[in-house]
Parts: sequence; structure tokens; C-alpha cells
Amino acid sequence: MQHLLPHLQALLGDPLTVLFTGVRVVLVYGTLLFFLKASGKRVLGQMTPLDLLTLLLLSNAVQNAMIGPDTSLLGGLLGAGLLLGLDRALAGSLLRRYLEGEPTLLIHEGRILEEHLHKEGVDKGELMAALREHGVARVEDVLMAVLEVDGTISVVAKDHLTPKRIRKVRSSRNR
Repeated sequence: MQHLLPHLQALLGDPLTVLFTGVRVVLVYGTLLFFLKASGKRVLGQMTPLDLLTLLLLSNAVQNAMIGPDTSLLGGLLGAGLLLGLDRALAGSLLRRYLEGEPTLLIHEGRILEEHLHKEGVDKGELMAALREHGVARVEDVLMAVLEVDGTISVVAKDHLTPKRIRKVRSSRNR
């Protein structure tokens, strides 16, 4: 049993190192949340290959900052557990709503709101692509376009709200 103790300690790690691993994970998580908030809604909305590459490299860059010298099984599981726990804890919180922000109006009644485009880092090409995806060819035909908190652009066309001709249906009571 005595000869298993060093192997067990290598597997589980030094308790003080494991504690510092937990602190590091929480600090890196908070810092990355701040950076992602500062970078805007469009960063993670619909990722391009460059966005995906940046995200993958970012995770690799902070790995050592989170885990540090602790390469034990317990340290890795603690890091993963804390990340999932922090995400779950923020699920319905006010902090999450602050970090995610509010939807932003980009087009209102056929008029592009340039200052909102600039503030959110959306260029006109992206906006026009979103309109085409929604089957709208001209800005003038848009009642509103909204940059949602997940980075997608929702479009409501003006003709969407015009009543369609509905065939009269007779009620069985009127026969």
C-alpha cells in the first residue's frame, strides 16, 4: 500500500496546487468574459474560419494560465468542473444579461441606423447579406432589422405585416 501512495498523489495532485488551480480557472474565466464582452456581439454569433481559429488559439493560450503546473487528473477535472459550474451559475443571472447585452435595432422602417451599425461593428455588406438571407432585396422593404444578442440578424419585412387575402369560410351555423 505504501508504494501506491506516490502514484495516488501524482494522480490526484498536491492539495495546495489543486486549490490554486481552482482560483486560476475562476480568474481566467472572468477575464475572458470581460474580453468577449468588450469585443461585441458579432464575435461569436456566426463564426467564420478566422473566428474559429482565434477561439481555438485563445483556448490554447489560456490553458496553462488556468491549470498552471497541475497536470494531475484532479486538477484537470477540477478545471473542467469549475468552467461548467461557472457557466451554469451564470445561466439566469443579471451578470449574464449584462454580458450578453440587449438586441440592437439596425434598420427601422426602411432606414439604416448608421450609428448602431458602427457601434456594433456590423458593416453594410453583412447587413445586406442578412437581408438577402431573409428574402429581402432592398432596405426600403424592411420594417426592422435587429442584431440579436447571439450575433444573428433578424429581419422583418414590411410586407410581412400586410394582411393577406383570406378565402371566406362559411360557418356551419350560417347554412
